[in-house]
Amino acid sequence: MKQNYIGGAWVDGPAAKPNVNPSDLSDIIDDYAQGDEQQTLQAIAAARAAFPAWCDSNIQARSEMLEKIANAMLARQDELGELLAREEGKARAEGVGEVVRAAQIFKFYSGEALRMRGDRLASVRPGVDIDITREPMGVVGIITPWNFPIAIPAWKIAPALAFANCVVFKPADLVPGSGWALTEIIAGAGVPAGVFNLVMGRGSVVGETILTSADVNAVTFTGSTDTGRHVAMSCAERNKKFQLEMGGKNPMVVLDDADLETAVAVSLNGAYGSTGQKCTASSRLVVTEGIHDRFVERVGEGMQALTVDHALKDGTQIGPVVDQSQLNVDLEYLDIARSEGVTILGGERLNRETEGYYLSPALFTETNNDMRINREEIFGPIASVIRVKDYDEALAVANDTAFGLSSAICTSSLKHAEHFKKNSAAGLVMVNLPTAGVDYHVPFGGRKGSSMGAREMGPHSVEFYTATKTAYTAA
Repeated sequence: MKQNYIGGAWVDGPAAKPNVNPSDLSDIIDDYAQGDEQQTLQAIAAARAAFPAWCDSNIQARSEMLEKIANAMLARQDELGELLAREEGKARAEGVGEVVRAAQIFKFYSGEALRMRGDRLASVRPGVDIDITREPMGVVGIITPWNFPIAIPAWKIAPALAFANCVVFKPADLVPGSGWALTEIIAGAGVPAGVFNLVMGRGSVVGETILTSADVNAVTFTGSTDTGRHVAMSCAERNKKFQLEMGGKNPMVVLDDADLETAVAVSLNGAYGSTGQKCTASSRLVVTEGIHDRFVERVGEGMQALTVDHALKDGTQIGPVVDQSQLNVDLEYLDIARSEGVTILGGERLNRETEGYYLSPALFTETNNDMRINREEIFGPIASVIRVKDYDEALAVANDTAFGLSSAICTSSLKHAEHFKKNSAAGLVMVNLPTAGVDYHVPFGGRKGSSMGAREMGPHSVEFYTATKTAYTAA
């Protein structure tokens, strides 16, 4: 059984849960500890006790520790990528790529640990100097989702440690393996006891304890919109700093003047990569009339040519849906689409050599933006096509959503590209690129119902993981 990691020691949980491979339901990866309230409070107490010394730790030592973590991940990238693919279901190559990205994030923050900036200003009052500095928040609770089980933890854990916070980490209960392996690497890098703690288990138990504890100073959460609202309300009641990354219903706008090959390629990538199980997926394909029919035909052909199979099998492009619950959601939305009278290509339950949650990718056509399938996040290998008259209508439809994470446009018009970048109501805007796919050295986050709080990744993450202090001194 894989144990929790609390106060520098591996400890059994009061219960355990099997980690099942969605590509092969007979494959049990391992049993993973399930922490309870008491164990979570122990982890929080360990982090609180470790904070004073860690807060005063040398920036060079923190930098070297993060670099050591990154190098260990790179040395084990094939092993970790296979574990990730095995427990989450994304194709092996994607899993390895995610591990490499996570290592790059740790490397980036090894540099940021050395670049903590401040300001020294003159006062408006004669004879007074002002120093503006940043200090760590203290104990940070990190709650992560199942769809990127090593990259998203990395982009929260790395800045938390770089800026001298202590961490209580709760990975998604569905995919504990990658989080456990990352913890093993962090422990092996020599992080002092209590600075980093892992408590696996249910969100309603472990996550709720993190939210309600007075000894947790900040909470960063990525997950569903409903849970995000609960996190926000719980933290607000306790004057606790919080950061939320939630859902998306991201538009891919395709104009008549787009290069068809590019439009098809980026739409297939954005809609169906990672089995469509990402908050930046291109779930709404907003296409103008002149190119609509050719685009739909080509996307349909490309979608049907995608290989759906076991995540570890050579040649697999799309793995299974992550579990039965998510598969049920996908199938329910296929039924909703039928009830709304749309045309459906694909979306069939598939059988493979091993029993798993296999679903062929689906394309909804002849839809409009008022349908449920275009208002609600599905989080599966499903995309809708919305036909529009021109660029103005495309922009209006793209922005007509409760979400605002990512958007994209395919066009050869500089005028339309520049206008879209300025007027798209999203935090991330792409031109002739998929809606999914971001860099780690620049800010990540959305607007409206997609995000709340300071941006993640890049230098901007310092805003969440530190507090500003302004000190006045008489000269």
